[in-house]
Amino acid sequence: MKWSALYGPNNQPSLDEINRYVNTQLWQRLNLFLQSIYHIDPKLYYSQCSMQPGWNVKYRKYGKSLCTLYPMSGFYIALIVISNKESLETQLMLPSYSEYTQNLYQNTTSSHGSRWLMIKVTEPKVLDDVISLIQIRVKST
Repeated sequence: MKWSALYGPNNQPSLDEINRYVNTQLWQRLNLFLQSIYHIDPKLYYSQCSMQPGWNVKYRKYGKSLCTLYPMSGFYIALIVISNKESLETQLMLPSYSEYTQNLYQNTTSSHGSRWLMIKVTEPKVLDDVISLIQIRVKST
């Protein structure tokens, strides 16, 4: 069943329910990284966005969004917005990223100086890319 159908705007899931739904170590690994390295807690938000409606998990540091995580069954999508200020370092790191992330970055058009990357985290290499992109975002704060 789709995530948005399980939990409506008035039915907020718990973090444990999200963990069970996503059901992958890749989810747990990223959340642990963000909480232990950057000392930030996840915040749950309900989005009515037509692209990815439903409950999501946001991580913010210094008033800046580091990433938004969209639960899916067996994987998740990490939204990371790469600003113009972060694009040079991202492009320098790009050859070390997975082919999937490289293609996604190159095929995502820039809008108002930012690229909104909706990264499907389905394997460890892609998770490593996400962590690297978050580290670039943190450095630019």
